[in-house]
Amino acid sequence: MDHGEERLMDKNQETLFVRLIPFFERYGILLLILIMIAVLHLLQPDVFLSWRNVTNVFKQVSWQSMLALGVFMVIVTAGIDLSVGSIIMLSLMGLAIASKAGMPWYVVMLVAPAIGFLCGMFNGIGITLLRMPHPFIMTLGTLYIFRGIGNLISGGVPITGFAEEIRVIGNGKIKLDAFFGEGAREYIPTSLILMIVIFFIFWIFLNHTRIGKWIYAIGGNPGAARAAGINVDRILIVVYTLCGFLAGIGGLILAGRTNSAYPNAGLQSELDAIAAVIIGGASFFGGRGTVLGVFAGVMIMGILRNGLNLMNVSVFWQQVLIGSIIILAVYIDVLRRQLATRT
Repeated sequence: MDHGEERLMDKNQETLFVRLIPFFERYGILLLILIMIAVLHLLQPDVFLSWRNVTNVFKQVSWQSMLALGVFMVIVTAGIDLSVGSIIMLSLMGLAIASKAGMPWYVVMLVAPAIGFLCGMFNGIGITLLRMPHPFIMTLGTLYIFRGIGNLISGGVPITGFAEEIRVIGNGKIKLDAFFGEGAREYIPTSLILMIVIFFIFWIFLNHTRIGKWIYAIGGNPGAARAAGINVDRILIVVYTLCGFLAGIGGLILAGRTNSAYPNAGLQSELDAIAAVIIGGASFFGGRGTVLGVFAGVMIMGILRNGLNLMNVSVFWQQVLIGSIIILAVYIDVLRRQLATRT
């Protein structure tokens, strides 16, 4: 075989690879989820696909998905928010203190999202007003500030016991007696319904509103966005405010799920949120990603953790595996970007 034939074969292989990229970008993450489910079902045939375990996965990812969705919008703008784990802790503590103060349950339920909203706005204003070189710096600082405030107002001790009306968001159940018969144990968590509704709302927001399109434009090219007349600073404040607001909703869900507020709530959960976003196909370079991809990324993280726990894999090995997946996902993103520039 001469050099000409070798070059032709290499070119054909590269062309085939390029043609397969759109397929894997569209369906690759779905295939990965199906493969994970099949493997874990083979390893844990009596447990993994049981109704109880499936609902446990959905309940676990429901509050984490709120963080991931908020972080996703930030990453689309080529930013980062490291403070969402601390926001969820502060909002949870604020909710607990309001509850213990005897406030009406419907007021208490608004406390967590309100605190998240204010924390996110603080991040956005700080990033734009102080002209931080990168959001990493501002949100790294508020990661400590918000968690410190949460410990100050609570004394650093857990607070337990919430009214059932408050817990219904994170712990409520929609029974399926109509499908499985009277007294059936099968149910749908209310947190899953809330998660689907919020993801649908933000899918519409990001894909069918002017602000949503501006968010993608800023991530793609902030200079061009400014030249087009987009108020970049104002949009960034909106994005970080919504990110904090979603973290506050995550705090509300977590309050119902655990019936407590505790100092370690949300610790390092910002890393899981970032991992889910990147695994879901978003790019650290900004301007890329979908809400459905985030949902898929959250499910992958939830299924992976659940499967590893069922197999009694050490939490330390879980950290090693998830860290490796993050590096691989970012590397794939880099390769995708390099290939796009070549083509």
